[in-house]
Amino acid sequence: MSFTTPSGERVRRSAATEDRIQAQELHDKLKAESWRVAKLGEKPKRTWDEAAYKWLMETQHKKTHHDDVAKISWLQQFFRGKYLDELTRDVIARIGELKLKETSFATANRLLALIRSILRRAALDWEWIDKPPVIKLYREAKRRVRYLNPVQANLLMQELPEHLADIVKFSLATGLRRSNVTKLEWSQVDLQRNVAWIHGDQAKAGKPIHVTLNATAIAVLTKQLGKHPKSVFSYQGKPITQVNTKAWYKALKRAGIEDFRWHDLRHTWASWLAQNGVPLNVIQEMGAWESAEMVRRYAHLAPEQFSQHARVVDDVLNSTNLAQSK
Repeated sequence: MSFTTPSGERVRRSAATEDRIQAQELHDKLKAESWRVAKLGEKPKRTWDEAAYKWLMETQHKKTHHDDVAKISWLQQFFRGKYLDELTRDVIARIGELKLKETSFATANRLLALIRSILRRAALDWEWIDKPPVIKLYREAKRRVRYLNPVQANLLMQELPEHLADIVKFSLATGLRRSNVTKLEWSQVDLQRNVAWIHGDQAKAGKPIHVTLNATAIAVLTKQLGKHPKSVFSYQGKPITQVNTKAWYKALKRAGIEDFRWHDLRHTWASWLAQNGVPLNVIQEMGAWESAEMVRRYAHLAPEQFSQHARVVDDVLNSTNLAQSK
């Protein structure tokens, strides 16, 4: 579309739609807006399209950039050509309800969170609107922590093909996420110092992760030496990229393990640490969780750890009683 503003500026841009009627509506809206800005001195009104485009340009570094593109593409059917001040709390809530009909609470919340982030930046950083609307997210049911006991873990590894069993054992020994294990390269391992590291651009939180390798992890890594020049874990000369295979699910079934995901290996690692007295703040640091809230899910597995602190009150009360009896 193309038009000339009252100040003589030539505006040429895509309407971001193949629908001629929608393109004409956006053209007329922008042309009228340019007149009010030039003749009445009003603050330029920005559209959702402009905000979404600017957001995508400024957040290309995000790991979830492609996810944002997909979400915004879905939102265009509702928000295309709308001014930001038209996106009220009620309008956005209706979009959340529509999304909820076809997805889960978590997926709907991620969509609403993206809208909220864009509108907050439009208000606080770009100053395109006075203030962002209040957007409430849906309350999500908290998943229970699913973990294996040592007997189940060993049974599972016995049922797995050797190359997958090695990856499972290494995951249980380090608590690393699936992608950090499958993408681990020899350049990230120092067997002399018993350490490994995950680069910041490979970590979920975007920060480098230091991994202290215990004897179990060292044994698994030593077994992989010479199998592939670059990747730590390989099968028949090729790097392993997929672990949620038929062999994985068949092994779970033979081991009698139900409702268990690969990511639950990480929960198993953290649960074992908590059950054996490792403080939650240490588990948080070792597991590279950004917030303590993510680690509190394991607190109920460490009753002995907390009971020793609770006994401090016993000592305080007993010392008070002794002092009063004298």
